[in-house]
Amino acid sequence: MKTRARLILVPVFCFALTLAASTSLALTAREIMEKSDRLAQPDTTLSEVSMKIVTGKDAVDKEFTLQGLRLGKNDTRALITFTKPSKIKLLTHTHPDQEDDQWLMMTSGKAKRITSSGKDKSFVNSHFCYEDLSSRKLDDYEYKLLDPKKVLGADCHVVEAVKKKGAMIYDKVVLYVRKSDYFVLKVDFFKDSKYLKTLENFDIKTVDGIITPHRMVMTLADAKEKTELTVKTLKYNGPMDKATFNKEALR
Repeated sequence: MKTRARLILVPVFCFALTLAASTSLALTAREIMEKSDRLAQPDTTLSEVSMKIVTGKDAVDKEFTLQGLRLGKNDTRALITFTKPSKIKLLTHTHPDQEDDQWLMMTSGKAKRITSSGKDKSFVNSHFCYEDLSSRKLDDYEYKLLDPKKVLGADCHVVEAVKKKGAMIYDKVVLYVRKSDYFVLKVDFFKDSKYLKTLENFDIKTVDGIITPHRMVMTLADAKEKTELTVKTLKYNGPMDKATFNKEALR
């Protein structure tokens, strides 16, 4: 079973983690993630997003549009097009049984493929890396249920996911899954067994039946640097041309 990258990107990059037992019985960590994976997804997404990158006392503002198309449960396309300050584009194709494809078009007009070895690189100098904009497979992780916690005002299941296969840069993530609806409120990321950063979802609303955070903050372990994404406009399930997501459309 393969997840969409809703872990980090709902809905702004929901194509590019939404991670059934009876509610009267204790759920395993894997069952919790499967319930989260079954949360509703849109067929198309069109959104305008602002990005604020904070490094110490300095802050840089960027803006982009996100277009997403779901061709099947595990076959999606996402195109991020920056409108400020430069015309950079990132195209992601998610596949059911293989690694996602990603291409970046620079301001020079040159398009390059993001390889597995480059997935740990910073995306447009933010605190998101390219892997954060990719999907994940449930079967690539072993899951352990930790003690529940209250996070961002909500009672949460706490699930530790440890990588067992695949080329992901994070060897472990800890997910805080809201008990009321199985939506992931917070994620802690670990690399080489060291705590690296945290993603938190805020201003969560249900739009056309889809649980949607309108503000997402990725904060480094030292709490001195962060990237904040804010959804300015959003439309689900509108018309979308499949040709928009061809590699040739990057130029």
